[in-house]
Formats: sequence, C-alpha cells, structure tokens
Amino acid sequence: MIGSGAALLTMFGFVPQIIKIQKTKSVEDVSLHMLLQFALGIFLWLLYGIHIRDSILIIANAVSFFSLVVAIGLFFKYRI
Repeated sequence: MIGSGAALLTMFGFVPQIIKIQKTKSVEDVSLHMLLQFALGIFLWLLYGIHIRDSILIIANAVSFFSLVVAIGLFFKYRI
C-alpha cells in the first residue's frame, strides 16, 4: 500500500509543473539541472525495475520518466 502511494505520487509529481509551464509559457523558475538529475534517477530506477522484473517499478518509473521528458521538452521550448 505504501509502495503504491509512493508510485502514484512519483508518477504524477511533475504534472502540476507541466501545467504551470503550459499556462504561463515560462520556465523562468524551473531548474534544468534538477529536471535532468531527477530524470536520470528515474531512468535508473526504471532499468532496475526491468532488471528485477518488477512491473510496479517499471510502470511507475516509465510514466514518471515520460512526464519528465515532457517537462524537459517544454523547458527548451519556452526558455528565455
């Protein structure tokens, strides 16, 4: 139960940031370094999930990684 809650929070943690970037068309207060570092960490968790064949880890981290890729893409689209 705790793992599922953590997975949900991680999976959708960047959705509010993505919505804010889309609404404001600004990434002034967004750290690219943080996005990249977090994406690398999530990607490594995804690889680990694949390695141990844990579907919860794979799904949660695949969704999280996708949302981070979207956020990074928006960062480059709207950077000043």
